[in-house]
Amino acid sequence: MTFDFSMIQFNEQKLAKVAEIISRYPEGKQKSALLPVLHMAQQDFGGWLDVPVMDYVATLLNITPIEVYEVASFYSMFNLKPVGKYMFEVCQTGPCMVSGCDDIIKHIGEKLNIKPGETTADGMFTLKTVECLGACGYAPMMQLGKHYREHLTKERVDAIIEECRAKAN
Repeated sequence: MTFDFSMIQFNEQKLAKVAEIISRYPEGKQKSALLPVLHMAQQDFGGWLDVPVMDYVATLLNITPIEVYEVASFYSMFNLKPVGKYMFEVCQTGPCMVSGCDDIIKHIGEKLNIKPGETTADGMFTLKTVECLGACGYAPMMQLGKHYREHLTKERVDAIIEECRAKAN
């Protein structure tokens, strides 16, 4: 099956950036550029990586699609389905668990009527559980965009939800 990539294509500036990234690696090692190119694709094509987007990345890097799927499905930073405007990525490893992340995850789920991996019906919020975010001393915590939210309590989570809703209006 051939895929028409005309609907999924980086602009000239992004294609130049892809070429520059590939040039950082030895000849024949273009797969090393996969992570940064996947980040670019996720950013440019709706905040998630569907199969045609991953296939496009495979063609850019001259690798097989399965090589892209394996990497994209391994890392929690890549989304394989549409996500909300605000993504709550709650750490669920040891220190956060001991400090109550399960209660925080449950509270967010009840408050937004979603389970981990789901997005609210209005497309505003996605709840995702992730492995260590490297801020164990501030547990329980989550990542919201580029920012960490630390020492979470149910009250702090409620305030964060309201803050996001206010920004969206």
